[in-house]
Amino acid sequence: MSAGVAKAEEPITQAQARLPTAPLTITTRDGQKHEFTVELAKTYRQQEVGEMFRKRLPENEGMLFMWATPQVSDMWMRNTLVPLDIVFIDSTNHIHAIAENAVPLSEAILRSDGVVANTLELAGGVTAKLGIRVGDAVTSSALKH
Repeated sequence: MSAGVAKAEEPITQAQARLPTAPLTITTRDGQKHEFTVELAKTYRQQEVGEMFRKRLPENEGMLFMWATPQVSDMWMRNTLVPLDIVFIDSTNHIHAIAENAVPLSEAILRSDGVVANTLELAGGVTAKLGIRVGDAVTSSALKH
């Protein structure tokens, strides 16, 4: 799980290097566009480590977990030092659910409550601040269309 993907195989003791990035836009139902630069977590290990041990996450950045196949997404905040908004994205590239202000270091499971294609981690509080809600559209060259 991420802010790591739950179930560690090797101990994770430090933040991972910055991953390749892509631009991502969330368009609210009233047409507002919010631009982010997101790191692309594609491999199991990148997803397992996620945002662990990082000391900050700028409001215009995030991490996109690109699941190999659509799945129920279970996330946690183990070793994650900053609050996160966890945005679950369905296969039509719309927001399925949001777990707002996930608590740093918590091992509580944050579940997508349905099958999703991707999971996006943003700085805690960003979704409320920008008015991002369930049903909003997500676009990026990194997403399957």
